[in-house]
Amino acid sequence: MRRLLAAAVTAVLATALAVGTALGIVAALQTTPEQPNTPLISYDTGRPAR
Repeated sequence: MRRLLAAAVTAVLATALAVGTALGIVAALQTTPEQPNTPLISYDTGRPAR
């Protein structure tokens, strides 16, 4: 009976740790600012080349 109780407590603690970690990761990803969508290279849009 003691082993069964220890296994149940371990399973509950592992589940709580997994849920807490998942919620922490989601919260960290939501606080990351949105990256600007600016091109690294831009070309002139003047006269076309001949």
